[in-house]
Amino acid sequence: MILRREGVTDSEAITEVTMAAFANHPISHQTEHFIVKALRDAGALAVSLVAEIDGWVVGHIAFSPVTISDGTPGWYGLGPVSVLPAYQRQGIGKSLITEGLSSLKEMNGRGCALVGDPDYYRRFGFRNYPHLVHEGVPPEVFLALPFTDRFPEGIVVFHDAFRATG
Repeated sequence: MILRREGVTDSEAITEVTMAAFANHPISHQTEHFIVKALRDAGALAVSLVAEIDGWVVGHIAFSPVTISDGTPGWYGLGPVSVLPAYQRQGIGKSLITEGLSSLKEMNGRGCALVGDPDYYRRFGFRNYPHLVHEGVPPEVFLALPFTDRFPEGIVVFHDAFRATG
């Protein structure tokens, strides 16, 4: 498996991987591929990595800047992360997340937030912080991972692309 930055010819493969990964996801509205496209079109993909096996894109992860109401800069949102169903549970998602978080740290990022399964994301150090919220999202599935000692407090807002529906 090769992990690399998204290239200019990868957008169609990323769309296909994302659609397949979320096709039967119980809490998906199947808009994740629209979100990735909207982030790309807005120039808001701070980190966009693909996992490739035998020349085929089998996974993708996106990170984009978020804003925090207390003004803390340098925070990013993780998502979506997608792996083709036939390649899930083989460590590809874990590798994408680990590499993506490393990239954010190399960019002097201060932290990362996401909406997701707490049991899965805790293994990467993500956890719930009562003073950091994402409005309209149950607190148990909104998780954060600070990279520094200074932890923000307030409301996290993801890029407008996360409202994309088509």
